[in-house]
Amino acid sequence: MARSVVSRSPTKQVEAVSRPAKAPRRRAEPDTPKSQPKSVTPEAGPARTPPKQRSGDAPKTVRAKPKPREAAAEGKTPKKPARSVKKTSADNTRGVAAARRENARAARAAWSETHKNTSAPEEETSSRATGPGAGDERTQGGGAGSGGHQESLFLTPEVEAFATNMARLWEESGRAVSAYMRPRESGAKGSAGANEVMDVVKTLGQVAERWLADPGRVAEAQRAFTGGFLDLWAGTLRRFSGEAAEPVVQPDPKDQRFRDPEWSEHPAFDFLKQAYLHASRWAERMVDEAEELDPHTRQKAAFYVKLLSNAVSPSNFVPTNPELIRETLASKGENLVRGMRMLAEDIAAGEGDLRIRQTDPTSFEVGRNLALSPGKVVYRGELFELIQYSPATEMVRTRPIVIVPPWINKFYILDLTPEKSMIKWCVEQGLTIFCVSWVNPDRRHAQKSFEHYMREGIMRAVDVAREICGVEKVDTVGYCVGGTLLAITLAYMAATGDERIASATFMTAQVDFTDAGDLKVFVDEDQIAAVEAHMAQTGYLEGARMANAFNMIRSNDLIWPYVVNNYLKGKAPFPFDLLYWNSDATRMPAANHSFYLRGCYLNNDLAEGRMEIGGTKLDLKKVTVPTYNLATREDHIAPARSVFLGAQLFGGPARFVLSGSGHIAGVVNPPARMKYQHWVGEEPRGRLSDWFAQAEERPGSWWPDWRAWLAALDATMVPARTPGDGPYPAIEDAPGSYVKVRA
Repeated sequence: MARSVVSRSPTKQVEAVSRPAKAPRRRAEPDTPKSQPKSVTPEAGPARTPPKQRSGDAPKTVRAKPKPREAAAEGKTPKKPARSVKKTSADNTRGVAAARRENARAARAAWSETHKNTSAPEEETSSRATGPGAGDERTQGGGAGSGGHQESLFLTPEVEAFATNMARLWEESGRAVSAYMRPRESGAKGSAGANEVMDVVKTLGQVAERWLADPGRVAEAQRAFTGGFLDLWAGTLRRFSGEAAEPVVQPDPKDQRFRDPEWSEHPAFDFLKQAYLHASRWAERMVDEAEELDPHTRQKAAFYVKLLSNAVSPSNFVPTNPELIRETLASKGENLVRGMRMLAEDIAAGEGDLRIRQTDPTSFEVGRNLALSPGKVVYRGELFELIQYSPATEMVRTRPIVIVPPWINKFYILDLTPEKSMIKWCVEQGLTIFCVSWVNPDRRHAQKSFEHYMREGIMRAVDVAREICGVEKVDTVGYCVGGTLLAITLAYMAATGDERIASATFMTAQVDFTDAGDLKVFVDEDQIAAVEAHMAQTGYLEGARMANAFNMIRSNDLIWPYVVNNYLKGKAPFPFDLLYWNSDATRMPAANHSFYLRGCYLNNDLAEGRMEIGGTKLDLKKVTVPTYNLATREDHIAPARSVFLGAQLFGGPARFVLSGSGHIAGVVNPPARMKYQHWVGEEPRGRLSDWFAQAEERPGSWWPDWRAWLAALDATMVPARTPGDGPYPAIEDAPGSYVKVRA
């Protein structure tokens, strides 16, 4: 007797009864035994082929059901012929799928009502699902157990939203690729980076060569590497089993990449973190312990290893960062879509190169909410504008001050906002301030050399200030490379008997480049030759290349946090005036920049007495005017020990002051904020560590100490000078026009 076609499972039985009819049923053949295989329940899967009858077995008797006519004759209600067991099982499965599809459609409809902004895509999906043939997998190429059936089982509103966002992500990535390729396909920009990659490979290859020369040390290094990983793996297994385990390696307390609690609480992410730290520190030791490496190669190798290890940190990737995983799941991938859109915009803004936005560029404008100190442009030349600032007191100091900022950046770092403005503070102290605003050069300025910047820049600015104020001498301030140019100018004036400058203040400025910091990794004969070849084509070095160099020195602060925040979290950076200024880069004229790289960084000609300007050899010992030398303790661009060495090269009285913080924050530190500290002591002699051991620490800003130093040089006062009233009429209001030209 054939097994019942009704499922033994009550749940399956109800679903089968409520199953809608899909296709016409075929009549069974009662007189054919092979057409009646054994029935299977829905749990049993598809019907199986009955086994073949063995020889010698008695044939099974199949009882045929009465035909409709015979049933009617016997007074019984005729029943429809039963479907084949195989069709019954398939129909039952399709019925389950249909019920689940209806539940999914109802959930999508409810979700659409509460998410109006995504109703259009969902309605389109719903219309596809309920269109002609939607209820029959056979018309869609589906069927029981097919891909279409599985999609209907797992398609939820969240999955659908995530899939939609992945499609949008793909579309935005195409825009990013197009923004990168467009200037290269048009010939406006060539391929870049080959020289840099070759230098990285060459430098790290030299480290590997030194290690491979001693197989014993290689084996020892390998044991240290694998041993650390084995200890880490054992500790991770104990943590997965619920036991406590001491970490093999800990991040630096200042490292912000692993501050999310899950980096330590979850064993898997803790393993990723420690594995990365162990591998990166092992690589750094390989550079430090490589024998017979010259100092420059060792410095470059250490820099490249740090740069690469920062790039491959697990915090920089979505699958290995718990915070990014949560963000992506919570927004259903919307964060990645926003991030890819910003990436495409930043590549387009860089004209084919990535220009990482570090702040909201629409929140700031020079002259609107930056560089607001009142004043007038009183002189405009080919290389600079000179701004005279309006006095804030009735009486002012007799000798004016001429500020020479760097031309690598713009001067308004000293007049950022009223609360942070050093220029505003100076005029409130009764000082007459003139500030140079350098031109943002282009191809026309390609042949403007260091000598041009000295004669047509500093010397001309000094003359204008002297004529306006009616004095014989002025005091000067040089910031960063502006201070290096000022020192060269002083040495030239000392050699020629020129006494127009009475004193000089050097803020984080170098004159001895023996220990010139991380920027030296970009300076050797091969790299300078490559830069010069590039500048020969354009006439200048793009500001973005210098900005990238500064950013790479502190990639964990100035690159990767913004990559994660902007492009992976999809969040716009916060408005920050200092970072807006940092991104407002300028170009460098070819002749000027080549002289600076070779004469200062590569050969250190100024400190060693070999530099010549206008045929005159320069000697810093002949500079006898008083100098005030400021260094900052955490400076990576002009290290404190480098500034300290340079301060000893001048022939006159020198005051050395060490400020807390770095190259910018240590300089621009208004007294009212009471941040950081500074150290004062005797004249610089010997080593910085010895000077620092005897120095006096004072809280807050160094500005009052500098003002007292100026007062000791000249404390006489005269009535305040109004910009434009003298021999140089006002051209326009501060901050002028040159500073507003963007690279």
